[in-house]
Amino acid sequence: MAAAPGFARRGTARARDRAGSPATPPGASITPPQEPSIRMSRWRPPPEKSTALITRKGHDRLKAELDDLWRVQRPEVVRALAAAAAEGDRSENAEYTYRKKQLAGIDRRVRYLTKRLPALKVVETPPSDPAAVFFGAVVELEREDTGEVSRYRIVGPDETDATLGHISIDSPMARALLKKRIDDEFEVQLPGGPARFAVIAVEYGA
Repeated sequence: MAAAPGFARRGTARARDRAGSPATPPGASITPPQEPSIRMSRWRPPPEKSTALITRKGHDRLKAELDDLWRVQRPEVVRALAAAAAEGDRSENAEYTYRKKQLAGIDRRVRYLTKRLPALKVVETPPSDPAAVFFGAVVELEREDTGEVSRYRIVGPDETDATLGHISIDSPMARALLKKRIDDEFEVQLPGGPARFAVIAVEYGA
């Protein structure tokens, strides 16, 4: 069967030279290798010199977030803060302290998004060479020592999501993947130590 446009995959199963390397059972879920979770209890911006690229969906989500913060969440918190302040002694008012911190967090995020959104470049078209890995690619990898298959999408630093396998183009894995093609092998430093992978599929338009 011919590959769909924007999608490249190994034509045959990868030869397993390592004895005891387990195959991925049919229908088994594909999960990313263990990397540090990018979900945090408190929002943190990407590094100051992070790449200013983003997908259309990611850009739309940031715009919607900014609108919700400014038009919905902030007015609600301001009203709650005013109500808490009217209750009396602010030094012992837990609700006032909480709402004040909440408002500061919202304002910090609003300032960041207001500055960041105009600086971002939205990438909407696949590269001229869709057989190679660039921004926006969905890549399937096979870890050489275990045979485990993982799936990543390379996105901008403002739209990463570890639960979906969406990794920043500035991450070590993405940097190691750039310009790789099917059957290319590479090594990357993971939290548990160095690991070798082989590219088994490259897709765009996901």
